[in-house]
Amino acid sequence: MPRSLLLLAGLLGALALLAVVGDLAMRDTTRRWFERDVDLRSRLAVGAARQSLEQQWSSDPAGVATTLRDITRDERIMGAAACLPEGKTLATTELYPREFSCRLVLERRRQEEGSLEHWTLSTELPSGPVLLSVLGVGAPPGSLGEVVLVHDLSFVQRRDATTRRFLIASYFVLALVTSLVTLLGARFAWRRWRREMLRAFSGEGRREFQPLVRDVRALLDRLAHEHGHEARGGSWSPARLRETLARYLEGERVVILANREPYIHDKTDNGVRVLHPASGLVTALEPVMRACSGVWVAHGSGSADRDTVDAHDRVRVPPGEESYLVRRIWLSEEEENGYYYGFSNEGLWPLCHIAHARPVFRAEDWAQYQAVNQRFADAVCDEVDSDDPIVLVQDYHFALAPRMIRKRLPRATILTFWHIPWPNVERIGICPWREEILTGLLGSSILGFHTAQHCRNFIESIDAFLESRIDREANAIVQGHRRTLVRPYPISIEWPVHWLDQVPPVDECRRSVRAELGLPADALLGVGVDRLDYTKGIEERFAAVDALLAGHDELRGRFVFVQLAAPSRTKIPRYHELNERVEEVARTINARWGQGDYQPIRLLHAHHEPATVFRYYRAAELCYVSSLHDGMNLVAKEFVAARDDGLGVLLLSQFTGAARDLTEALIVNPYDTQQAANALAAALQMPESEQRERMLSMRRMVAEFNVYRWAGRMIIDAAELRRRERMADRLTSWRGALALEHP
Repeated sequence: MPRSLLLLAGLLGALALLAVVGDLAMRDTTRRWFERDVDLRSRLAVGAARQSLEQQWSSDPAGVATTLRDITRDERIMGAAACLPEGKTLATTELYPREFSCRLVLERRRQEEGSLEHWTLSTELPSGPVLLSVLGVGAPPGSLGEVVLVHDLSFVQRRDATTRRFLIASYFVLALVTSLVTLLGARFAWRRWRREMLRAFSGEGRREFQPLVRDVRALLDRLAHEHGHEARGGSWSPARLRETLARYLEGERVVILANREPYIHDKTDNGVRVLHPASGLVTALEPVMRACSGVWVAHGSGSADRDTVDAHDRVRVPPGEESYLVRRIWLSEEEENGYYYGFSNEGLWPLCHIAHARPVFRAEDWAQYQAVNQRFADAVCDEVDSDDPIVLVQDYHFALAPRMIRKRLPRATILTFWHIPWPNVERIGICPWREEILTGLLGSSILGFHTAQHCRNFIESIDAFLESRIDREANAIVQGHRRTLVRPYPISIEWPVHWLDQVPPVDECRRSVRAELGLPADALLGVGVDRLDYTKGIEERFAAVDALLAGHDELRGRFVFVQLAAPSRTKIPRYHELNERVEEVARTINARWGQGDYQPIRLLHAHHEPATVFRYYRAAELCYVSSLHDGMNLVAKEFVAARDDGLGVLLLSQFTGAARDLTEALIVNPYDTQQAANALAAALQMPESEQRERMLSMRRMVAEFNVYRWAGRMIIDAAELRRRERMADRLTSWRGALALEHP
């Protein structure tokens, strides 16, 4: 009951405010109406006496005075005066106010440039409000002079007060009656609804409610289970991910769409070799697929890929484990050049990365991008085993695929993850097909980015370029009846990393790597691991090494930086030029500081298997990640995972998503060469106690927020969204059936 009274008081207060505002507006409007009415009467009165006034004006002032008295017989006219053009008074009535002398009235009219035929002025006297009407006499008007009439408007105040009291009383009576009726209706409706829902949940209600009740109970059970699991502090692992998927997906398989395949089969002189691509996406998703099974739809790019698939272009992986399927799609050279090298990597990649590279957009590349997206979307639809599957679409290669999949599978739950940064509104506006890209992504049920800033950039892009309703409280885009949720899901790596089972302990890695490089046992080693891409800041990294050696002669001959550079997008001229520049920078620095066998930079330009990469992580004193712009950068997290000895220092660019998670790293601006050089020196001089403290904190972060948690949270969100949609469909069906029963 107190809530009802509070609601009633609030409603009455709002209506009182409305009444006050309405009263002020009404008073102003009413006064203007009365002034116009009084002025019209004055013009009619003077007009009727105009002929007599003009005949008497020059020869009979007493007659003019008599005519003015006749005009003022109207009780609302206080007085009248006849004024000559030079401002002298010709005649007045007895009650004409002295405040309005002819000279003052005519000067005021001239200042306001009033009409010679008719002019009015609303003003105040001690006795109350008055209205002055000044009307010209003669032909043309005003040639003989003017008649000034002073009208008493006090009657307006009296009528206004009476009307106001009546309206305010009516407002409050109406408000009270409306409030009481609303509260009574709401109270009875709430009681009836509550009674029916209690009957339904107790099993006594309509049988149409039973499926809905079962779903609600199941949802509550799952939420309680999830809360209990989190409360117990259970870490995310493959086993927990499998348990979560079994609980939420009930044995259904997940379909992943990604351009890069997790395993590549290549022909060699010794037979077929299985390679693992240098890709952060594969690093993140491959452990998830091993944990949950399903189908990975990807481009088959290996020289032996066709020889290893079945009749449906599928192959089971990983070799020896065979826990999930890879469905390979074959692309012609023309399709690959347009879709992958062209629009994806010469257009979208530089568009989304602030690395000072101009995006290139060609109509023929866009046509291939559309066609290839359609081919992959059709393959996904062929691989699903229900009409409402869960599909994970990965990265910028497939911006159009979510909408295409949605057309064939309207009830699918499509979770799209964009692995690179999403640019701001001005930058995305460069793309000639920005609306198509945005519309394609809005086919997703959930759209994920690494950071909240990327989510905000996407929502602002929608606001700028598409007709949509934006639910900013829920971070959702609404088009028609469909909502797309926009969520941050910071990606990570598996924990523990299974590749470490194939890697020797830290001490052995230190010895073997230094032996391979021909370095003495006490050499200080830095490492960088990247695809050869202009966004990774490899040239800036080498410049920092150059500045380090210039300022620290004690490190010359002892410090070596090893760059593992995997070839990337070799068909694009810009990447050829980058390769040449990087090699030239390395040669220049080695020529400047090298002596005999000592070379401060070792550029290992080749594909390296994960086991080799982790050996270098374990062997190094430091790892430098100098990306100029990156969505996350999993190299930083891999280095942390590799250092189970607790030693090693991570230097991390502030322009990576990982810098938000690994705050104990030495955060640097890669464009500031001297700052980066100082950080390298600090890392090499850092005491082991500080190294262990920093590394322990970062390892806890990576262990807790690992890739299984990343995948689990996304899939749980997708599964819950699908379950809510199923419940909504059942409720709609129930309403339709009820309408047919009771038309």
